[in-house]
Parts: sequence; C-alpha cells; structure tokens
Amino acid sequence: MKKIMMLTVAAVMVMGVTVIPEAQAGAEGRCKACHDLTGPKHKVGPSLQGVFNRKAGSTDYKKYKSMKGGNWVWDEANLRTFLTNTKTGIKALTGDDGAKTSMKFKMKGKKLDDVIAYLKSN
Repeated sequence: MKKIMMLTVAAVMVMGVTVIPEAQAGAEGRCKACHDLTGPKHKVGPSLQGVFNRKAGSTDYKKYKSMKGGNWVWDEANLRTFLTNTKTGIKALTGDDGAKTSMKFKMKGKKLDDVIAYLKSN
C-alpha cells in the first residue's frame, strides 16, 4: 500500500499537480466510495472532478434532490459550510429548511482543511 501511495504521489509530482497526501487519503477513504474523484462518472453521488467553483447541481447527475438548480457555487466558504455539518449545511445553502442530503457527517479541523485543499486541486 505504501508503495502504491508513493508511486501515486511521484506520478502526480511529475504531472505538476499539487496534492496534499493526507487530503487525498481522506478523500479516498471518505468520498471515493460514493463519488468519482478524478473522472466524469457518477456513482451514488455526482463526480467531484472539478467541483471547486462549479455551480451546485449543474452536472448531468440524475439523482440531485435539494441541490438541483442551486444558485451558488462550490467555493471554499460553501464547501466549508456543507462539509462542517452536511445536515444543517444543505439547509443553509439552499435556504430550504426541508432540504436533505444522503451524506450524514461532520468534518472539522485539519481534515476539513485538507479535503477542501484536495477538492481545490482536483
């Protein structure tokens, strides 16, 4: 596993892309199960490739609920609002007290900072 991670980091460095290994590992563990991180395919959730500064609900993902037609972009402040507490974040971002998401977690501190940095670079 260490060898694979080292090869991945080396390959990314050669391509000139900045990746924070801790964020990638966190995103791999937490996000990859439901989201494609590096490609356009949708899984249980929409692809997160290029999500930073993308308009919410704007991909061809068919299962959007509360985010479809969102009037905001996934900038750092909105990612932080959502990822800090997905249950209250979706309500704050949509302005809809009935808004829901199937993502149920809270993120904070360095893990939150690392994941946002990873999404910015992706």
